[in-house]
Amino acid sequence: MTPRPTADPTIGDRIRDRRLRRGWSIRHAASRAGVSHATWSRIERGLQAADNRFMLADLAGALDCSPAELAGTAVPAGDREAVAAHAAVHGIRQALVELDLSADPAAPHTSSAPDLSTPAEAPMAELTRKVAIIDSLRQGCDYAGAGRLLPEVLRGLHLAVAGEDGGQALRLLCDATFIASSVLRNLGHPAESWLGAERCKDAADAAQDPILQGYAAYARASAASACGSYERAYALAARAVDALTPYLGRPGGPEMTGSLQLICAYASRGGKRPDDSRAWSAEAAALAARTGETTTLGLFFGPTNVRIWRIGIEADGDDAALAATIARDTDPAVLPVGFRQVFFYADTARALARLRNRDREAIRFLLTAERVAPQHVHTSSLVQETARALLDRSRRMAGGTELRALCERLQIG
Repeated sequence: MTPRPTADPTIGDRIRDRRLRRGWSIRHAASRAGVSHATWSRIERGLQAADNRFMLADLAGALDCSPAELAGTAVPAGDREAVAAHAAVHGIRQALVELDLSADPAAPHTSSAPDLSTPAEAPMAELTRKVAIIDSLRQGCDYAGAGRLLPEVLRGLHLAVAGEDGGQALRLLCDATFIASSVLRNLGHPAESWLGAERCKDAADAAQDPILQGYAAYARASAASACGSYERAYALAARAVDALTPYLGRPGGPEMTGSLQLICAYASRGGKRPDDSRAWSAEAAALAARTGETTTLGLFFGPTNVRIWRIGIEADGDDAALAATIARDTDPAVLPVGFRQVFFYADTARALARLRNRDREAIRFLLTAERVAPQHVHTSSLVQETARALLDRSRRMAGGTELRALCERLQIG
């Protein structure tokens, strides 16, 4: 019989380890985080799931580390594609480090990854096709597939910027770096995600396109939120909303503005300003009512996506009942992409798991999330925490065969 791999430390284990290394009592650490010592103790002992992004950011701030360091990187050894997705991170990081628009794009690099060595060998039609493929993979949460293609395409676009189609190459480079930032963020690498977002900003600034500059601001604000830097995320997104005001009549202007307003709503809640958060959500909802469902820039801004964002905001903002109510009136199938649907199902599951007698529904939503986007679910530390809490309760009630099967796939003991 093949021995079962040793389970990775839980988030509670990592929190306790960092606290003890600092020589702090639970009361002292909890006071730094602004939470009760009872809550901190329950999280350390695994009696309360650490699947709330805002709470995790508070605990990480108190321990002088990033949320990602507490969450860890979920890589179930039995999921080959999830393992491959994380293996691709190094190549994407290297390509982003080498992607310096102020340097000679023809300069040699030391990476051994496949390379499109001259603009002639990387025609724009081929690069355009590959970026579209990568975006389709990203939207389907196939992070391994996107990760395998990104380094070569990033280098090819860097070379193409110096060619006669430089303007088109810059726009494609905005897309490719945005996708890279998104993939890295969803795999639990927020610092690398910030690097991708910075490269997106470089390309947008070089293109001198205000819509693309808003697109890059969205990427940077998303990466900042993933780092737990909610005030920075808010500042970036709010500034970009103001900058886009003169361009609301341009194609993409309303959709980009609305997407940035959602970032402002999320970051405001993370910054403990719930009234501001609701105001930004209301503005985004009003704009979405005018635009309807859209596919602009692959952001899928519209009424359904606004509701999905609100579910995540309320789930992280400790109003699980409101999150569940919004979910009840939301049809995620309106959006033909897995990368938004999976957030609907996973965030709704987190909310339901905190409500009394809703565990069966929470399990059903987790299983649906896994069916929609297995790589995303299998590499999500938040999903693991929710599943672990549900499993503990299920054991006490002697039920939940489907949940136990999911936890086996997630390697939760």
